[in-house]
Amino acid sequence: MRKIVFYGAISLDGFLADENDNLDWLLQTDLNNVSTYEKFEAAVETFVMGRKTYEETKKMLGEAELYPGKEKLVFSHQKTGKHPNTTFVEGDVLDIIKAQQVKTGGAIWIVGGGGILKPLLEENLIDEYWVQIAPVLLGRGKRLFEEGDYNYRLDFLDSTVMGEMVELHFKKKV
Repeated sequence: MRKIVFYGAISLDGFLADENDNLDWLLQTDLNNVSTYEKFEAAVETFVMGRKTYEETKKMLGEAELYPGKEKLVFSHQKTGKHPNTTFVEGDVLDIIKAQQVKTGGAIWIVGGGGILKPLLEENLIDEYWVQIAPVLLGRGKRLFEEGDYNYRLDFLDSTVMGEMVELHFKKKV
């Protein structure tokens, strides 16, 4: 079975984005040329995200391709069909992710948002978490961890200081 992983940054008060899906607070965070991203991304074969995360990331990249050569699944009620290496999907998150999990290949990265993450948390399907915490308080916005029916401990693996951010790495307790 392929690993399901989460890698992403949040504000100190737990938000993925502000209430307008803006990530300026994250882009203004100094990493001091230290990042675990490249090593992490190399192990990922499938990227899973919601439409808003997809559109905001595409805005930041301009004309550059999002995760070149890698499979992308974008949950959307508005967009359909297939674009180069991108498939827009609609339906039960668990069914779609479990179907991906049994395919051969590298890790499945849950890029964002909380609505996709929540059912996976409720089924304890995330194998590893890399959460970067930025030194900013947003006060409101889109939460990474939405309220839900989950309650379990994780094993702490490591922490990494990346400029102004601290990354925490956890895995599912077995």
